[in-house]
Amino acid sequence: MTKPGPLSLNTATVKEQWSLQQCIEGCARHGITGISPWRDKLAEYTTAKAAKHIREVGLTVTGLCRGGMFPAADAAGRQAAIEDNKRAIDDAAALNAQCLVLVVGGMPSGSRDLAGARSQVQDGIAAVLEHARAANVPLAIEPLHPMYAADRACVNTVAQALDICDALGSGPNDRHLGVAVDVYHVWWDPTLAAQIRRANKRVLAFHVCDWLVPTTDLLLDRGMMGDGVIDIPSIRAMVEGVGYDGFCEVEIMSTGNWWKKDADAVLKTCIERHATVV
Repeated sequence: MTKPGPLSLNTATVKEQWSLQQCIEGCARHGITGISPWRDKLAEYTTAKAAKHIREVGLTVTGLCRGGMFPAADAAGRQAAIEDNKRAIDDAAALNAQCLVLVVGGMPSGSRDLAGARSQVQDGIAAVLEHARAANVPLAIEPLHPMYAADRACVNTVAQALDICDALGSGPNDRHLGVAVDVYHVWWDPTLAAQIRRANKRVLAFHVCDWLVPTTDLLLDRGMMGDGVIDIPSIRAMVEGVGYDGFCEVEIMSTGNWWKKDADAVLKTCIERHATVV
């Protein structure tokens, strides 16, 4: 097995301990060469300051989290989401981000129309795609585990994400509309290998963490790589098999464990596990 690609820190991993400024400084201090900010932390620091700081320390922005959240109960809500995504695209362009990650959104409050929500997602992405192409910002649809279908993401498999890409004219070599493969969300899928082959060059991001047994909170109890049941190297081999040669982005949300630890210690553990179990 080849060595994994370089490590990137998704700032969610230490969101309770550090600001974005501290995350940038921490990556530089520990020799981590990639970073993926969340937009709330970016807004606190400002895009201009963050972009300047990131350039100064030589980090690669592997993604901006997150766009999406397209479905809404009315036309005004759907249009507001489109405008917010255009702003996210502009921020991603200012950061020279390798992609904008789309967590697409679930069903509007009170709705039971899952198919309708998925249709709204496709329409929303279609409405911002040309803006993204003009800004040279790839859009990475991140399928989330089906447990999030109602409230966070009604796109739950790589196959569903690629169906949207295909419907919007994204071929297998298109680098402007594709998927973010997060092992936490897709490790269970028996069609994963076939769908990653179908994705081809449209794998735009690769996120790592682990699935704990037991998991005490389905959102905020992600595990450090190697502490759970996911065969991370096999999924890495799948994405590398279609030509993905980018960063391994660690994204851990952990109220009961990693968010309580010293952030420098968390980064040291990320580096060690990236080298040994990813």
